[in-house]
Amino acid sequence: MFEQFGDPAVWLPFVFASLMGFAILIYVVLDGFDLGVGLLFPFASRKEKDEMIASIGPFWDANETWLVLSIGVLLVAFPVAHGVILSALYLPVAVMLIGLVLRGVAFEFRLKTAESRKDFWNWLFFAGSLLTALSQGAMLGLYIMGLRIELATLGFAAVTSAFLVVGYSAIGSAWLLIKAEGELQLKALGWAKGGIWGLVAGMAAISAASPLVSTRIFDKWFALPQILWLVPLPIIAIALIFTLWVVLNRFEVGRREWLPFAIIIGIFVLAFAGMAYSFYPYVVPDRITIYEAASAPESLIFILVGTCIVLPCILGYTILAYTIFGGKASGHGYESH
Repeated sequence: MFEQFGDPAVWLPFVFASLMGFAILIYVVLDGFDLGVGLLFPFASRKEKDEMIASIGPFWDANETWLVLSIGVLLVAFPVAHGVILSALYLPVAVMLIGLVLRGVAFEFRLKTAESRKDFWNWLFFAGSLLTALSQGAMLGLYIMGLRIELATLGFAAVTSAFLVVGYSAIGSAWLLIKAEGELQLKALGWAKGGIWGLVAGMAAISAASPLVSTRIFDKWFALPQILWLVPLPIIAIALIFTLWVVLNRFEVGRREWLPFAIIIGIFVLAFAGMAYSFYPYVVPDRITIYEAASAPESLIFILVGTCIVLPCILGYTILAYTIFGGKASGHGYESH
């Protein structure tokens, strides 16, 4: 086994698949909360919208770096899969890009426009956030369904889109518990309590559908000894969901305000781990493995060297931004605590 793992044609595709998965997970968590903040705009007053924008101001643009990294890894490390996946997901990818553009334009223009026109840009920011979240949910649903475009798969993609919107809203609410104060923080607490059920329903829908799509996934979930690897995940997830509910209901201002956000991150990580376990070693479900889609080992070695330089820079910048702009957001500024 170890001799085989010493073959670059074996371990390099695994390393790059892990890197791509890591980048996607970081993106979902980080851009998930700022998309969630945008999705909550219709429920906030104009003054609260300013505070919500301030809470994500230093972070939202950098968060999207992880999306660029994940797509870049897919392109250079798994070019065959890149063509297949993006061809099947062309429409939702296009909608996502439109949503991201709308968000970027609205974010900048609402800060420079007259007060009388700010409502327009606020709604555009919400629309961009909604389009982005819905399209990402559709991509997730179609990927789970094996990238088949049929009436049933489109219906499932619609379900995952709705649940991802609620899930992003939940993590956005948890972020506001950390960054907001006063009435907005209390509103965020109520939003977070409602968002829990979207997380639960979304995970339940994906869990129910995944083993039915593929006999291979069904066997990995329910056959011995493979089931032993999966059993801890739902147990831990249920425990985290229960803990989150207790924490939110006992929430106290100024005490462990970060805890709901950390628990939701844990739930996202567990959901992602379950998907990774289910689909490995395929990058295109039940069609192309990471080893079949990978570039030549010589190319991957060259790319790995560059990755070892770029990835620490991205991580360092991300950590630095979240460290410098810690504390509460107030209006258009930041106060360190």
